[in-house]
Amino acid sequence: MPKKEKKIDLTHLSEDEKLKYEIAQELGLLERVMEKGWKSLSAKETGRIGGLMTKRRREKV
Repeated sequence: MPKKEKKIDLTHLSEDEKLKYEIAQELGLLERVMEKGWKSLSAKETGRIGGLMTKRRREKV
């Protein structure tokens, strides 16, 4: 039996989650994430998001 994906609520997110969705939108991946979930992204795409998140966190400090 396949797992049921939870609907994403963009109004109640932590700061890290907000940053992740913001970067996904900048990279043009947000629509796919909203439709099919994070599992629909390739390792390269998720790695790019993670790398940009790390870079932005370091810039804040």
